[in-house]
Amino acid sequence: MDLQLENPLWLLVALLPLAYFLWSARKGMPATKAGKTAFILRVAAITSLIIALVSPQFVWPVKDEQILFLVDQSASMKNEWAAQQDILQDAIKAKKGHQAIGIYSFSDSFQTDQKLSPTVDKLAEMTPLADVEHTDMENAMKLALGLADSDVATRVVLLSDGNETNGSVKSFETDLKERGIEVDTLLMSGQDDEDVALIDFQTPTTAFEGESHTLQVHVQSAIETDATLAIQLNDQQVLSEPVTLTQGENVFTFSNKTDAKGPLVYKATIQRENDAVIQNNELASLTMVEDSPHVLIVSPEGDSPIPSFVDASGLTVDSIDSASLPTDLASYATYNAIIFDNVPGHQVGEAKMTVIEQAVKQFGTGFMMVGGETSFGLGGYFQSPIERMLPVEMDVKGKHQLPSLGLMIVLDRSGSMAGQKMELAKEAAARSVEMLRPDDQFGLIAFDDRPWEIIPVGPIKDIEGTVNDILSIAPGGGTEIYSSLEEAYTQLEDVKVQRKHIILLTDGQSSTSNDYESLITDALSKNVTLSTVSIGQDADKALLEELAQYGTGRFYDVEDENSIPSILSRETAMTTKTYIEDEPFYPTVYQAQDWDAVFAEGVPQLNAYIATTLKPQATLVAESTKEDPVLAEWMYGLGRTIAYTSDSRGAWSGDFARYEKWPTFWNTAITRLLPSIETEPFHVERQEDGVYVLSDPSGNSQFFDVVATSNSGEELTIETEPIEPGKVRVKLDTDPGIVFFTVQNEQQQSFRAGVSIPYSQEYSKLGTNEELLTSLANTTGGKVIESGADAMRAIEASSWNQQSFVMPFVWLAMLLFFIDITIRRFGLPSWRRLKQRLKRTEVAVDPAGATSITSVLEKTRNKRES
Repeated sequence: MDLQLENPLWLLVALLPLAYFLWSARKGMPATKAGKTAFILRVAAITSLIIALVSPQFVWPVKDEQILFLVDQSASMKNEWAAQQDILQDAIKAKKGHQAIGIYSFSDSFQTDQKLSPTVDKLAEMTPLADVEHTDMENAMKLALGLADSDVATRVVLLSDGNETNGSVKSFETDLKERGIEVDTLLMSGQDDEDVALIDFQTPTTAFEGESHTLQVHVQSAIETDATLAIQLNDQQVLSEPVTLTQGENVFTFSNKTDAKGPLVYKATIQRENDAVIQNNELASLTMVEDSPHVLIVSPEGDSPIPSFVDASGLTVDSIDSASLPTDLASYATYNAIIFDNVPGHQVGEAKMTVIEQAVKQFGTGFMMVGGETSFGLGGYFQSPIERMLPVEMDVKGKHQLPSLGLMIVLDRSGSMAGQKMELAKEAAARSVEMLRPDDQFGLIAFDDRPWEIIPVGPIKDIEGTVNDILSIAPGGGTEIYSSLEEAYTQLEDVKVQRKHIILLTDGQSSTSNDYESLITDALSKNVTLSTVSIGQDADKALLEELAQYGTGRFYDVEDENSIPSILSRETAMTTKTYIEDEPFYPTVYQAQDWDAVFAEGVPQLNAYIATTLKPQATLVAESTKEDPVLAEWMYGLGRTIAYTSDSRGAWSGDFARYEKWPTFWNTAITRLLPSIETEPFHVERQEDGVYVLSDPSGNSQFFDVVATSNSGEELTIETEPIEPGKVRVKLDTDPGIVFFTVQNEQQQSFRAGVSIPYSQEYSKLGTNEELLTSLANTTGGKVIESGADAMRAIEASSWNQQSFVMPFVWLAMLLFFIDITIRRFGLPSWRRLKQRLKRTEVAVDPAGATSITSVLEKTRNKRES
């Protein structure tokens, strides 16, 4: 047994009171006995307090040991699951009575499989981890040691291939050594015997227009085999050919000449039948091709007249139909401006709208919406990503008098609608509710094999409650349309409103056949109209189209369920039919940058426009006599958006379309739309999975903000950490593919940089990181072992029990201080006077038998002796 002092430096503090007491003794001890006693008590109290601060404790060795097994369950170790369990079984069999075992699994996450205990006699059932994309040995080791007893001799046994994707266990080596914790490593390899993997794909970082691009693909193969190598450019295949792979690394070089411009996304894919790991079969690469400004003009049929008005010198204009709109952000990033010419929202869909919104917000791409009968509110853009970025709202407010509306939605809730279709349909119905006015009425019937009244027809008094009721609809059973439609007509026909309309949405076929024509034509005589929405391939399209014809409404054949919200918004808006203001007028024009030259000589008469509402922060350029915006703009993120609520073909624009400044108007609009964002490349360096360093090679940017956007248009959550002026570390978690960084510096200049995110290193063919595992074992005093039994050998470091004596000295110091203060206040008691007083005190009894206390005590003593 040894005595240890945890804080021996506190002994130096004893020098101060010691000096003081020595000085007091030389000066003269207190003259009275009470003073001397108090002085001694104070010395003893301070001494006890100093001893407590030193933290004395008795320690003695014990035989207890604890062995912590860390089991790597990341993707690279999937073939070692059985071997790991055998090793653990072997270790448990070799366990001695004084040893405790704990078993923990890890990847990027951590879980306890077997709690640390000396009574472990068999391996508990181990649960595979769900998240296996990364390996973080450092974090796993810290968490496991946090569950262990720091006073017991400890060994960590690491069952891993040693390939880290996050963290650095090597940075933790010194701490482990200082704490006397041994780390044993057992070298394992998660290599698949029959796997091919793309390990590198190189394309030019930048290129000139029309230049041939050299494409180099590196393929690692574990065996000699045949495979197919394919390359795509912006989702269009440019190459697919069979290749023969030898064991080891194979390099293939190709050349591709293209006239494509902007950011070009190349994607390489290797395919082999029965390949062991498919996650490592694809890589992407980004090539930037600079070009003159590029404008995309979209119309329903691809026949917009706008390109004919535009000065094409120094400008590239593409005109496409709305069905040809791309789905990825990289494709939109090739354009500097996008113009929607009378495009209905249901031909675009929410997903593409979201991607366009990110192109405007993060890349500075300009966006303009031009009016027409299928644009703005009538296009179904209410509460859509397009509405968010435009300077106008789709709803009309103020003095516009809209006819009252009775709207009934009949929604299929059968089992086949489960998932995204149901969620989008409910979201669409909720949007329709929010478009209604106080004098409108609304109802909703959900049906499977029978109708379910979710919301009875009536005024919406509680919008939030109604929306919640809609969003709570759950999928049910079969599909029976007729009875639900009949119930909808019954509820709606007697409602006192100016317009009555039913919208039927279904993805299936009715289980019964009934006389729909009589039902619908009878309701039509009571001014109830019907539109139908067919969702997916399994719906009875012929029946639904026929029902819409009977009900004089519209039939929508929807392949992309993302279009559902736009369709319901459009139907709700079109039922009122008063969004179109078709009285000829002369607009009022306001002073605005670049537009003054267009309107310097006045504005000819316009015939019509779609009514919208100007947003508070937008710039109004021209408005109607009813004070509705005709031309407005604002900045949305890094991009400018413009709303022109009249048309491009002249039917609505009237004399303006025949005015000599008509082409100037469109060229000015495009000039306003072109972004100021620069494509000067920031240097992007990958440090590890999900961690990148952005730096400005020009040195012009000292501090900057970074926004990351995926190729699907999703704004990614990132963590940024400044490293030094002009350099920042960015951490993000996203799937493999292309990510664009938008960087804005302290001068408010914006730049764009793209980077290819490869698959996780978990799927790379790295083998065993023997160097790291051996170093870890050697540095900490552990060993590279070959079996679980080897891990159960005696640990060189000893375990210790300890008993602290801090609190007894604290209590003693407090007691001595209390006595010291008492003596200084009241002095020492006089024991002589107290004894004399006790002798004079006698107990008063009967006079005949009065007895002193002394005699009573003496008699008692005699009785005991006898």
